[in-house]
Amino acid sequence: MRIALVLFLLLVTRAQAAVYYVTVAGLGGEQDYEQRFRATAMDLDKIFKASAGAHVYTLSGAQATKVKLTEALAQIAREAKPEDDLVVTLIGHGSFDGVEYKFNLVGPDVTAAELAEMCNRIPSRRQLIVDTTSASGGAVASLERFGRGVIAATKTGTEKNATVFARYWTEALQDPTADTDKSDSISAMEALQYADRKTAAFYESQKRLATEHAVFEDTGRGEGVRVSAAQGREGSLLTSFTVLRIGAAQAAMNDPAKRDLLAKKEELEQRIDALKYQKAAMDPADYKKQLTDALLALAAVQGDLEK
Repeated sequence: MRIALVLFLLLVTRAQAAVYYVTVAGLGGEQDYEQRFRATAMDLDKIFKASAGAHVYTLSGAQATKVKLTEALAQIAREAKPEDDLVVTLIGHGSFDGVEYKFNLVGPDVTAAELAEMCNRIPSRRQLIVDTTSASGGAVASLERFGRGVIAATKTGTEKNATVFARYWTEALQDPTADTDKSDSISAMEALQYADRKTAAFYESQKRLATEHAVFEDTGRGEGVRVSAAQGREGSLLTSFTVLRIGAAQAAMNDPAKRDLLAKKEELEQRIDALKYQKAAMDPADYKKQLTDALLALAAVQGDLEK
């Protein structure tokens, strides 16, 4: 009974949840990079603004400053609720001196530690930071926190060449094939797997040695890992974190009659994922009962959505 009540409360709060998207195209240094970074940011801006319940902040060109980024995150800190999600995407160049990572902006750069502190002030319990820059692997240790997924285009701060990961991360949010579980939504893990695969294929097609290897951290107490090396609970937050709804799910979010049903569906899917990760520590009978109840509830909600 207590578990059912907790689940009900979670469903109610998720039904009312919003998503805050912050995208920053940093300093390019050269015209080609300036145009490329801005174009990618504008693509994401368009994608996110088409999503129901989205609050979109996009900074590029002269607006891509530490002051403007600080103001945007402070505004979100005042508005966001604990049940809301936060997605921050950094596009551009980064640097790492062996101790500190910096994201290159117009004027003063912002460090990973400073960005983490700004995001810490935002009450959203679930956050995602996607750092697609060079040397972004050097930011993971400063950005990680319980409830926050961190994706970096490079495995360390020493992979300093310009990256192509941002291109394929954006493509993942536009390509329905990225939705591998056919849930009409693209999770952070699905987008990461898509972008990682496409990035590797790019270097192979160019017959070049890969100079970027994406990693993630979503436990709040680990190091960045490659998707292929994830173990245990690693990847559980990214798998349950919906970056974007597509197709029927997006249409449902624009239909007030189905919006709550979609939120229930997503929460039940997250509950099922959590149960699978907790299986080893649970009583087998209790695990089977909870999983069966959740699956039956999910089937009922899916049926209502398809009417």
